Amino acid sequence: MKINPNFPYPLYLVISKKDCKNLSWLDVAEQAIIGGVDIIQLREKNCTISEYISKAATLKEITDHYNIPLIINDSLEVAIAVNAWGIHVGQSDISPSEIHKNQQAPKNIGWSLEVIKQLDDQEMKYVDHLGVSPIFSTPTKTNTITEWGFEGLNFLKTKTSKPLIAIGGMNESNIAKIIQAGADSVAIISAICGSENPKKSAQILKQIINENEYHPKTI
Repeated sequence: MKINPNFPYPLYLVISKKDCKNLSWLDVAEQAIIGGVDIIQLREKNCTISEYISKAATLKEITDHYNIPLIINDSLEVAIAVNAWGIHVGQSDISPSEIHKNQQAPKNIGWSLEVIKQLDDQEMKYVDHLGVSPIFSTPTKTNTITEWGFEGLNFLKTKTSKPLIAIGGMNESNIAKIIQAGADSVAIISAICGSENPKKSAQILKQIINENEYHPKTI
């Protein structure tokens, strides 16, 4: 895979405690990093801010140890509290422009791209990378609009130069095509969090990513 210098993190883990079925979520995170995960996003939906901060701080001890960037989903308060590398927000969260105004906010802002018209939104000037969400519908992403698929991802690659992170239904069977369609990074949830061997799963996924690259085509 040709690494995008603006987002040199091809294997992206999205983790939450509830998605880790077989091992402690912190063990999953560490084993996944050892296996090849390049960046981690903590995505906790049903806890208090103080609980979220506590989880994020504990995870950041691990990510800092391995020099892995940590992204916080949704919460600017949590991202600031733990000095996270980045924050990722969706359409119903705080806007990228509001994050940008906050001097304490992380400098790396990710935004979920759900409909094509967002590319013309004024918010785009404050966005560093885009979460193309979802590529395929999944149980972990229920409040979405567009299912992009391979063709949609390839189309987006021709319309924006911002790094594209593919999320939603990513696993060993489809990430080769995802990379070939234009993803700069592949966001994994269940294929690592639900694995009995997160290290091995991460190794396999990383190998597939490394063996493939973008093949532009006309749509």
